[in-house]
Amino acid sequence: MALKADEIMQVVHEISPILRRGWFQKIHQPTARTLLFEVRVPGQTHRLLISCEPETARLHLASHSTPNPPTPPPFCQFLRAHFQGARIDDIHQVANDRIVEIQITGKEGSRTILCELTGKKANILVLDAERRVLRDLAGQRALVGQLYAPPATREIGQEKAPVRFSGIADSLFPISAEIEAFYQRQDAAREVAQAKDLRIRSLKKSLKKQVRLIEAWQNDLSRATAYRDYARYGELIKANLGAIAKGSELIEMTDYFDDSLPTITIPLDPMKSPQGNMDDYFRKHRKFLAAERELRPRIERAEQDLCRIRQELRDIEQGIWIPPAIPSSPLKARTIARSTRDQNQSTGAQRRGPFRRFTSTDGLPIFVGRNDRENDELTFGLAKSDDLWLHARGTPGSHVVVRLSKGTDPPPETLGDAAMLALLYSDLKKSGKGDVIYTRRKWVKKAKGQAPGTVVVTQEKSLHVSLDKTRLEALKNRAS
Repeated sequence: MALKADEIMQVVHEISPILRRGWFQKIHQPTARTLLFEVRVPGQTHRLLISCEPETARLHLASHSTPNPPTPPPFCQFLRAHFQGARIDDIHQVANDRIVEIQITGKEGSRTILCELTGKKANILVLDAERRVLRDLAGQRALVGQLYAPPATREIGQEKAPVRFSGIADSLFPISAEIEAFYQRQDAAREVAQAKDLRIRSLKKSLKKQVRLIEAWQNDLSRATAYRDYARYGELIKANLGAIAKGSELIEMTDYFDDSLPTITIPLDPMKSPQGNMDDYFRKHRKFLAAERELRPRIERAEQDLCRIRQELRDIEQGIWIPPAIPSSPLKARTIARSTRDQNQSTGAQRRGPFRRFTSTDGLPIFVGRNDRENDELTFGLAKSDDLWLHARGTPGSHVVVRLSKGTDPPPETLGDAAMLALLYSDLKKSGKGDVIYTRRKWVKKAKGQAPGTVVVTQEKSLHVSLDKTRLEALKNRAS
């Protein structure tokens, strides 16, 4: 709550004899609606704080300075240019209202700093000797040059409100000290509430994200678990390659891995050779192993994070949450918040690094350039000669690279994932389908004399791709 008229009377009665005949040594504007004047009197320096914040409009002597922005706001610059070094002739309250006038004499003659501490419409105006408005804190240009007109006054109520400030005993300026302490407590309580609200929003956002990630990883793991026994099927096919006719849809054989030696039926793809069917079973088993190796630790870490998030939310709900150290001023709060945000963004950028990064269905890393510079850096800096390289055919778009071990071929699912990303991050995205070329990185050369990212490709193959929302959602959930 802003100071009331009778409280303003109390503080003006206290500070007027102290500051009268002093001069403005320094002028600061720590926040958009707060001024701090350092007033020098013989042998002492006092700080006069004037706040036009709607809920805390007030003036009083302050016991400490406040952090200031690196560049003073325009109103502060105006005050410094015209009134630094000016003498205070008088400070008085106007007609028992919430208005205080500071009469000063500076290098340009008599001036008035008029403080309207009227709640939501609180303002500070500078008047010339004829009481015309020279400038105001709110920046109302229409007022400049106009004769000052006080705000509509209200009748003072017949019932007097309870006295809030009786002064702190043993203080040099008892009323100012109590007012300052009162608003500091208010500021601290408000900042704790704001910190709590911000933390709740952040935790709930993190909670949703973690739940989505866990669900996606569990789905991927569940699909891969179906391939648990495929190494055994591959070994059985390998032992019976000569007995499998091309075009067969299944084969029955003795399962030598089971002590009871049962007969087992293994489905086959009639479009593939016996060797191709064997390779498929081994590949899918490797996919299962990769999922077990990569996804289970991720799920465990994410579930631990979920427990921590839910516990913190319970602490907040039960009132036992301890907020971080609360800054001592709104400016400091904003500075710390901005610094934290910048640090988080910097950390995030460091974590993500250059390029978009995804993990394929088979657990292989996929890199996607964001622009021409990154395309060039990805293809000719990060990628190795045996890595898979992809790009949408005949249209601007991102370079896509799949990291492969030397001598290995890209699994079909990984090839489909990478091609989907090449289509998504190209000008073919709007049509939702198109051709994507792919080759080994060693067959991609820089185009001489052309812009970064322009390449010449040889020995490429192509496949037709249509955007698949399910596949894309799974890839985005595996983005890092």
